[in-house]
Amino acid sequence: MSTSLYWRLSLFYFFYFAVLGGFMPYWSLYLKQLQFDEKAIGQLMAIGMLTRIFAPNFWGYLADSTGKRIELVRLGASMVAVFWAGIFFVGSHFWLMAAVLFAYSFFQNAILAQFEAVTIGHLQEQRALYGQIRLWGSLGFIATVAGFGYLLDLISVKWLPILLLISAIVAALCSYIIPRPPQQTQSKQRKPFLYLLKQPLLWSFFAAHFLLQLSHAPYYSFFSLYLEEHHYSRSTIGLLWSLGVLAEVIAFTQTHRLLAKFSELQLIIACLLLAAVRWWVIALAVDVPWLLWTVQTFHAFSFAVFHAVAMQFIFREFDAGQQGQGQAVYSALWGLGVAIGSWLTGMVWVAWGATWVYSLAAGVCVFAALMIVKIWQQQTLQN
Repeated sequence: MSTSLYWRLSLFYFFYFAVLGGFMPYWSLYLKQLQFDEKAIGQLMAIGMLTRIFAPNFWGYLADSTGKRIELVRLGASMVAVFWAGIFFVGSHFWLMAAVLFAYSFFQNAILAQFEAVTIGHLQEQRALYGQIRLWGSLGFIATVAGFGYLLDLISVKWLPILLLISAIVAALCSYIIPRPPQQTQSKQRKPFLYLLKQPLLWSFFAAHFLLQLSHAPYYSFFSLYLEEHHYSRSTIGLLWSLGVLAEVIAFTQTHRLLAKFSELQLIIACLLLAAVRWWVIALAVDVPWLLWTVQTFHAFSFAVFHAVAMQFIFREFDAGQQGQGQAVYSALWGLGVAIGSWLTGMVWVAWGATWVYSLAAGVCVFAALMIVKIWQQQTLQN
């Protein structure tokens, strides 16, 4: 891979995730400033994720059918910036806010799965370099999480939409400097896509992925509010988010070594169990700063290592002409897990409190680990 292509791919990842880095930790604070309560915030955050259920699959089918994957990425990135501008016209009206978030996220959530396929297409046999490119997305996330955290201690959170719009415009511009990937060779005996999804290894992996994302929903949607309630400053909140993503960056530089040394099953189990420990600490020890800082580093596994395993798994299990749909299912289940989790979190938070929310999230991860161990071991014995 040329140095020029490496930086073009990396720049798009950087600014795409810069938008998410500003949105995910602070959007709930912006909604709170508009006088939405916790239940409404949970619903709005879930609505923003709902499009990740169907948009990636629609775009994946379109990309696999037309072969115009990078062109669809460019269109989606441009429309993200267009619809994000709609935030300035909705005020505190719930349904208007929901409509704009739905439209914006339809394109935002469709982009990543196809861009992952574009990146893998460019890498081909050099896909061990994936982590070294993808880490720039994590750095973009860190840049806005930490930068916006300090900035929002100095200025009102009402400026957040403007900051996010600027990041979205730059991401759209970056998409136009990325060339089309070379044509991949397809298998002559390609199995039907739905047939593949019925295979125990595949559906159990995707089920574990869904449950892991379900457990992340309280973190993505309510972690910042939870910390504010326990008297953490916004700059500290930003640093805590940044630490998690910094751990993710370091993990991405080492995933090729982990994949060479450990089996996919071993890494998946480690990711799920460390996620469970992380949620239990947040539930029970939020007022113990050193413990909270420590478990933030577990994001290296609960996100980065799991994601790297997923990219290798999807590349191997799906034909070249099905990569877009394989990535789309992965992305859609991410959205479904976080959407359902955000909706449930809002209700459980109001009824039982934050301790129950994060404890249940931990239990979900343990269940996922037990499920995938049982199914993968059964498949090993049968083969």
